[in-house]
Amino acid sequence: MSINAWANAREMYARDNCAQQMGIEIQEMGEGFARLTMTITESMLNGHQTCHGGQLFTLADTAFAYACNSQGLAAVASGCSIDFVRPGLAGDTLTAIAQVRTQGRLTGVYDIEILNQHEKTIALFRGRSHRIGTTVSGAKL
Repeated sequence: MSINAWANAREMYARDNCAQQMGIEIQEMGEGFARLTMTITESMLNGHQTCHGGQLFTLADTAFAYACNSQGLAAVASGCSIDFVRPGLAGDTLTAIAQVRTQGRLTGVYDIEILNQHEKTIALFRGRSHRIGTTVSGAKL
C-alpha cells in the first residue's frame, strides 16, 4: 500500500480506459483530494446541445474515485447523487474538485464540485465510498 496520492493516481489512471477516452486529466492529488479536468467535446452534447448529464456524472465520479483511493486502499462507490446547477457547453473546460468530508476504516463521504473555466458551478456531487479489502494495486490486505 502506498500513501503517495500521486503514485496511487498514476497506477489507477494507467488502467482507467474510460477517463483516458473522455480526455479526463489529473491536475492535482492529495490525501483525500483530487482535481481533474475535462474539455466538453461535440460528442458529449445531448439533444439540447449541452453537456449530457452522464458525462458530468462520469467526471465527478472519476474525481471521487481518485480522491477515495488516494491513500492506496481500494475503494468503490456505495452510493452517490448529483445536482446539475447549470449547463456545460461545447468547448468548456470543466474542473472537478473532490474532497473528503469523513473517512472511517471502511466507509467515507466525499463532496465533488464541477466548475467551468469561469469558476461557475456546473454540478454538485456527493459520493459514499466503501473500502474493499485490497490495495489500489490489487494486493490483499
